[in-house]
Amino acid sequence: MTTFSRLVRFLARNGKVYYGDAILPQGVTDIAQTKRARIITGDVFGKHEVTDQVADVRLLLAPLALEDVKTVRCLGLNYALHAEESGIPVPKYPVLFYKPVTALAGPTDPIPVHQQAQVSEGLDYECELVAVIGKTCADVSESEALDYVLGYAIGNDVSHRDWQIQRGGSQWSLGKGFDGWAPYGPGIVSSSVIKDPQTLKISTRLNGKTVQESNTKDMIFDVKTTISFLSRGHTLLPGDLIFTGTPSGVGMGRNPKLWMKDGDVVEVELEGVGVCTNKVEFAKDSANAKL
Repeated sequence: MTTFSRLVRFLARNGKVYYGDAILPQGVTDIAQTKRARIITGDVFGKHEVTDQVADVRLLLAPLALEDVKTVRCLGLNYALHAEESGIPVPKYPVLFYKPVTALAGPTDPIPVHQQAQVSEGLDYECELVAVIGKTCADVSESEALDYVLGYAIGNDVSHRDWQIQRGGSQWSLGKGFDGWAPYGPGIVSSSVIKDPQTLKISTRLNGKTVQESNTKDMIFDVKTTISFLSRGHTLLPGDLIFTGTPSGVGMGRNPKLWMKDGDVVEVELEGVGVCTNKVEFAKDSANAKL
């Protein structure tokens, strides 16, 4: 049985949606450049087959269908310099919050900004390595934790700081859980390809300008520590996503602040995985839309 190296979910030119194994040109690692893929049959979390049937890729979608995602866990303040720029002490334990699955979006989908999130400034970007759980695990040791990882993607933990901090009642999810505020992809690189997730360059560009640039080695709690910790008394399931925190350089930490605006294009990139490119789209007032 042949298993995938770079899992993509895509709309083919025949109008059908498939899971596939991305075919990339020699020397290219950015899954966003995928033009063709070998169709996968079976269960991507279990027994599956990478077939010889090749399909042309019309559009890359979110790497997992919504029905294949169980939970979206996220870590806050997992890079020391980000904690410093946020004015918060380095945490002793991983800081956990959740996003709803409805926040998930694809690697080129627009980032919709509901009118509720337009009442004040504060729209921010956060590039994050996303670990995808591939097998059920509970109370796993750090030494075994990576054995339960299906693979890795890059994600953007889009956040509205006013709703997160000032209006959120000390809970972050309200300001981070709007529809479409967790684009990720452009595919999932197998853990057999990325054996060490702590050696990868990670960055964000806003309108072509680099605003975040770091390396996953700078995480406070690395991936294996995070998975082991989160599995203590909490069973992790195949399809669980873990956004592992963002490095420094977010708009909130700058002086003056750098907030995303309508029409901005934000790119998040992870070495060996690729780039998600998403355009910010403010919802228009329905009354004004009739004018």
